[in-house]
Amino acid sequence: MKLKTFGRHGKEGVKNITRNRWMSLASISAVTVTLLLVGVFAALLLNLNYIGSQIEENVEVRVFMDLTLEEPGQNELKDKLQNIPEVDTVTFQSKEEGLEKLIDSLGEEGEVFESLKDENPLNDVYIVKTKNPEDTIQVAQSIKSFENVEKVEYAKETVQRLFNVMDLARNIGLAIIAGLLFTAMFLIANTIRITIVARRKEIGIMKMVGATNWFIRWPFLVEGILIGMLGAAIPIAVVVFGYRYLFQEVTTRYPTLFVELLPVYPFVWKVSILLILMGVIIGLWGSFTSIRKYLKV
Repeated sequence: MKLKTFGRHGKEGVKNITRNRWMSLASISAVTVTLLLVGVFAALLLNLNYIGSQIEENVEVRVFMDLTLEEPGQNELKDKLQNIPEVDTVTFQSKEEGLEKLIDSLGEEGEVFESLKDENPLNDVYIVKTKNPEDTIQVAQSIKSFENVEKVEYAKETVQRLFNVMDLARNIGLAIIAGLLFTAMFLIANTIRITIVARRKEIGIMKMVGATNWFIRWPFLVEGILIGMLGAAIPIAVVVFGYRYLFQEVTTRYPTLFVELLPVYPFVWKVSILLILMGVIIGLWGSFTSIRKYLKV
């Protein structure tokens, strides 16, 4: 496409917006609200996934060995644990280390357990982590049947609840985003449709003098792209400044929080690029579907 022709299409696209300024404003507003909600849900879902991955990294299976098990038996058990396909790492924790951690975790109250160091009642433990956290339950159930294993702990209810909540949040978020995008595309398509109806005679004349189908289509596609980009401007600003403020507030007020939010950069730039691309795609799709259905070329 020649630069002059492209400039003509751009001017016509801008004119289309100003000719139907109220419908264009409605479409831009719809895209703005849609992408604003998409940006909020995207930030929420991405951070939820990030926090979930941090929690999942701490999901582990604690294998308590029989008190009478000697080192050769412990090594044999370790080999069996490492041979489980889903297992990533197996770490040994002696009963002495376990008692020290217990005392440290209780602070001053832990001093009462100092007397147990001479006759330590705790078990030696293997800490097992899986390659995929969702395999934790399956692996734990398998280990229960191993010889020389007294008990297996893996916070069954907490782990299952975590995975259920994560899946539910993802599905709900994706469904809401899909519904919002469909609404925005519908409104843009209606705006383009009104423009086409108003310019039927002009389009007919253009066809009579030999204008190609794409020559007629391009101004409407440009109009859709502009509506999408204009609608993305406010959501991008809200995401960039809003998330930066939220991140600073959380890190300042809760410096010892056991989970972290996604770092501001490059997170806000990635979401901004996503929003502007979605705005352009929404605008193009709304324009293209409207033209295809109502523009008889």
